[in-house]
Amino acid sequence: MEDLTLLKLLIAIMLLFKEIISFQALASTFESDVTALQAIKKGWQATNLNWNGDDPCGSSWRGVSCDQSTSTLVKQLSLSSVGLNGRLLPSVSNLINLESLDLSFNPNLTGPIPDTIGSMIKLKSLNLQGCGFIGSIPPSLGILANLSFFALNGNQLIGEIPFQLGGLGAVTWFDVSENLLSGALPVSSVSPSNVGLNNLSAVQHLHLNNNTLFGLLPKEICSLPKLIHLLLDSNNFSGVIPAEISQLSNLQILRLDDNKFEGEIPSSINKLASLSELHLSNNNLNGSLPNLSGLQELMLLRLSQNMFDPQAVPTWIVNLTKLQTLEMDNDSLTGAIPPSVFDIPYLETLSFQSNNINGRLQFNVVTSSLTEVSLENNNITDVGGYSNSDQFQLLLIGNPVCSDNRFNFSSSICSQSSLASWVRDPSSCTTTCPDSKILNPLACTCAFPLVLQFQFNAPSFADVNTTRMHSLETQLEMAFNLSTQQVVAGSANFTEKHRLLANVLIFPAGSADSLSQAQVSNIISQLSLQSVSLTDFGPFIVKPLSQPPSGSKSGSNLSSAAIVGICIGAVGVFIVLLCIGIYAVRQKRRADKAEATSKPFASWGAGNKDSGSAPNLKGARWFPFTELKSATSNFSDSNQIGAGGYGKVYKGTLVTGEIVAIKRAQQESMQGAAEFKNEIELLSRVHHRNLVGLIGFCYEQGEQMLVYEYMPNGTLREHILGKDGPETFDWTKRLEIALGSAKGLSYLHELANPPIIHRDVKSANILLDEKLVAKVADFGLSKLVADGKGHVSTQVKGTMGYLDPEYYMTQQLSEKSDVYSFGVVLLELITARQPIERGKYIVREVRTALDKGGLQALRPLLDPSLRSYPNRDMESYLDLSLRCVEENASRRPSMSDVAKELEGLLVNDSSLGFTGSNANGRKYEQDEYSNQK
Repeated sequence: MEDLTLLKLLIAIMLLFKEIISFQALASTFESDVTALQAIKKGWQATNLNWNGDDPCGSSWRGVSCDQSTSTLVKQLSLSSVGLNGRLLPSVSNLINLESLDLSFNPNLTGPIPDTIGSMIKLKSLNLQGCGFIGSIPPSLGILANLSFFALNGNQLIGEIPFQLGGLGAVTWFDVSENLLSGALPVSSVSPSNVGLNNLSAVQHLHLNNNTLFGLLPKEICSLPKLIHLLLDSNNFSGVIPAEISQLSNLQILRLDDNKFEGEIPSSINKLASLSELHLSNNNLNGSLPNLSGLQELMLLRLSQNMFDPQAVPTWIVNLTKLQTLEMDNDSLTGAIPPSVFDIPYLETLSFQSNNINGRLQFNVVTSSLTEVSLENNNITDVGGYSNSDQFQLLLIGNPVCSDNRFNFSSSICSQSSLASWVRDPSSCTTTCPDSKILNPLACTCAFPLVLQFQFNAPSFADVNTTRMHSLETQLEMAFNLSTQQVVAGSANFTEKHRLLANVLIFPAGSADSLSQAQVSNIISQLSLQSVSLTDFGPFIVKPLSQPPSGSKSGSNLSSAAIVGICIGAVGVFIVLLCIGIYAVRQKRRADKAEATSKPFASWGAGNKDSGSAPNLKGARWFPFTELKSATSNFSDSNQIGAGGYGKVYKGTLVTGEIVAIKRAQQESMQGAAEFKNEIELLSRVHHRNLVGLIGFCYEQGEQMLVYEYMPNGTLREHILGKDGPETFDWTKRLEIALGSAKGLSYLHELANPPIIHRDVKSANILLDEKLVAKVADFGLSKLVADGKGHVSTQVKGTMGYLDPEYYMTQQLSEKSDVYSFGVVLLELITARQPIERGKYIVREVRTALDKGGLQALRPLLDPSLRSYPNRDMESYLDLSLRCVEENASRRPSMSDVAKELEGLLVNDSSLGFTGSNANGRKYEQDEYSNQK
């Protein structure tokens, strides 16, 4: 009874304590600000705002910052990337003292931008980038005369840019890029009130790229005195580039690429002494190139895909001593390249693809910085001063020199180029992290990092490497006063529009689990507000991909409410003791809940069919759904790289920078929990050089996903049946691909335990890695051969044209069913034809031709790009292929026998010197057929 009385007394004291604090809070809070915040909160659905209590300034409301002198006026509202869902209500304008409004990177924050924001006359920063706002830009925003930062990029805004925005006389950063804006640029000469973008007298950054803006580039824009970045790329601008462009004396970056500009490049551009980047690619520019040797600060020059008159490679290029990147693809260049071009001191990449460069390519003195020379699709017949051991990559595919047997080029020289990318080398750490934590490969510790994706809109380079990414890490450490090894660049790659995407992880220092919420907010806020400058990387956008779990706390100044708490010290002691008991009980409950949450396999035991224990995996790991969702940008269509009966396949980038392929099952293809568990246990044990490796899986939130290693060169089908014609694979490469595939299938049939029948062998399920090594994929739903049986009775599944007729008739699936399908792949590999094409079946067509006239009669069916091969080896290859597609399964060889015969052909091919592109120059007289035109 006494205990109960004491408990009631303590509760009464706590209620009194709360009333005292609430009274003090109300007394110190500016009432209209409280009302405004509570009103705008009604438009949002967010569970992590932590807006509790009646005092935004004294109760640490998330993202709310107040006047430091009075602690009564709300000055900043910073809620970048906190998962806001809903609309921004007009009542936000009641925060009349607000100076900074940052709601960036909340993609589910939608609806129109309230025009009432125009009444927030004290606003200095408006950051609404990366949200889902729709409708037009409110003209009333032009009233914000004190605004210096204006970012509405990355939304779905439509309509014209209001001419009233010319009233933003103090703005230095103006960004409305990556929207759906249209119309002409508003300038004072055509606006009703003589106000337009040319009145932005303080603007330094004008980013209007990636919209559907059209019309001329007004010469008035060229009068902006402080402009350093003008990004107008990826629009529909037309007409000539005005000669007045030379008036932008402080301009450093000019992006006019991917438009419809025409006429000649104005020679006045040569006066832009501060210009470091000039992007004019993909326009309709014509005439002769002007002399641009006056651009002594130029680091990047892109002029590709225009309509210039035929002309020699400009000699003035060698005077651009700071040039790092030079791209002039498809520009009607003729003649030879002056050897002195390759000695420009800082030159890294040079690309003159699809021109009429001819004659001898001569390398004399080559700068040590050079990494790539791309000259595909020209008429180069000779190369001097280059060897395969040189430090830079030479790309010559599509030149006569690649068919000349005199040159012992490595295969990469006559291969297709790809967009530059970089992935951090695998860590040597032996540390194993819990499923929910990420390994810091530099410090070998585990934590919850802040993961950011940088989009650099105009980097001054086209080659991304370890040195450059280390520079990015160092600059970010210095910017945020972080220690060495806290910032880790995971991966980076260039897009087709010459933007650089880089994933960066920021780890806590020492043994801490995560950065504090204050640190995270500070980093995101400074980056989104462009308070950090990154040398050589240029203007950027930062998107948070993953944030540490909430709960980390940072120090804060004592509020007035806290002072009241201290003043009632004796009461506080009792309250603390009581709270400790309550806290302990709650923590126990939370721990139990967290433990249940951390067991993704607990639900697998439903119905007493499974213990719910974790699968017994070898090398594969469990991925939370949120991580794979982030890795694929919410499974966006742009990341989809394949689809089938099982579901869709997405390209994803993990927080570690590793690129993976994620196969996501559709509802009707999902297995039961126990079956899925058994499957991933099996697949995690299947390891072979010629099988696509399983990295992990996800079984959460009603999802079944398999995570595989990513194959950058896609499918075999894409190469041999590509929309642009078949890939030029020589005879040896085709044998290597066939042998690798056969070895992978042989492993499944004979060495996997239990054996696995693939059931859908086809060229679309044979993938090629970065070195064109073949790997069999998509055996995740294959059938297991158990209990020593040689076959499995199953519903017929597979792809028409590859399907074993005996399996189709009897529904008895065996390893020989895979052999039949592989035989079709072998024929597809040398004919570059689909199994069934215009009603003709490739197996029947090849067999009929051989029966009619042997190899000579078959030659019209062979791939024209297969230029030469030994006749005897081709005959052996065809004999093997047709034995694989025998209608009677007992007459087909085993997959291990197929691999042995292919290996014999490859060994024989090498012993004859028939490797690469007939590199040793051997002439096969009567034992070789050449299909060269």
